[in-house]
Amino acid sequence: MSRPQPRRRWRRGLVGLAILILVVILVVRIRGASFQWGVFFTTLQQVAWPWLILCVLLMLLTYFSRALRWEVMLRPFDRRVSVTRLTSDTAIGFMAAALLGRVGEMVRPYLISVSASVPFSSQVAAWFLERLLDLMAVLLLFGLALTRLPAHGDLGPGLRWSLGFGGYVATALGALCLLILVLFRSFPAVAETRILNALRFLPDNYYQHSKQLLETFSRGVQATRETAMLNALVLYTALQWAVIAGSYYAFFHMFTATSKLKSTDVVLILGFAAFGSLFQIPGIGGGTQITSIVVLTEIYGLSFEVASGIAIFMWALTLAVIVPFGLACAFHQGWNWRKIKRLAFDELPKQEPL
Repeated sequence: MSRPQPRRRWRRGLVGLAILILVVILVVRIRGASFQWGVFFTTLQQVAWPWLILCVLLMLLTYFSRALRWEVMLRPFDRRVSVTRLTSDTAIGFMAAALLGRVGEMVRPYLISVSASVPFSSQVAAWFLERLLDLMAVLLLFGLALTRLPAHGDLGPGLRWSLGFGGYVATALGALCLLILVLFRSFPAVAETRILNALRFLPDNYYQHSKQLLETFSRGVQATRETAMLNALVLYTALQWAVIAGSYYAFFHMFTATSKLKSTDVVLILGFAAFGSLFQIPGIGGGTQITSIVVLTEIYGLSFEVASGIAIFMWALTLAVIVPFGLACAFHQGWNWRKIKRLAFDELPKQEPL
């Protein structure tokens, strides 16, 4: 499968940015009011620095916790890689994914495969398993978020119905993820055969690509056959999302408008933001920012200007943390941005993520 060319990626990014701007303009017009830029900039200026520093530290800690979880997935290969090196590879990979989109997501498993001297396909399998674990955590958070909705009685019937429907969808997806994990862990051959038979209607090239992805995913799940390893992965996944929740708590306490939010409220917003992150625009975000604006305005009653300022600050802070950190790690390993782009677009084995 040919890779998207850099120019095409930039075009998609520009189209995504245009769509995001149109969504914001549409929301403003629907609300029937002009955008108050003074309120917007005041929100950005009134940031509590102690909470900002704590938020940045916790955001950096998330990459360390991800490295701890990936170290568990390397144990079946009997390869010892320091957590420091894995954290560095993780930071570089997330930087590439943030700036390049989906094509940059394979940089992380490639770097880890080089550091551990293991096949690249094995780390793609680990990446698939990581995605499944995070997806289950996101769906759990989203479900917890929906259980908090009755405490807020100012929701319109349309929004309440939409959120209720989203809850059923999240529950179904969570059950499906759990079923897939159990089937591929206990009956890998049967699961692969049944799914491949169901995909026979696809054109041959899509079928072969799906088969390759399925085999890669199965290898990742098979690494959890040992109960101790599965328990460790679950523990580190819980730790990972606890740190993320802590960073969100610190983030929302930076602003006067959200400084009174309780931990349960932060979990609610995180649940929606995490679910929205499944629908991202490369280098721009989009899903997290839009869902955050909707939750802050429709559930917590913030003005559109304040909610927009908080959401945009969230996006900017995420990039401000990972990009310099990732570049510093890359420089330490002898990489520069040009080499990383060439690696992502031209040199990686043609293993596309889901």
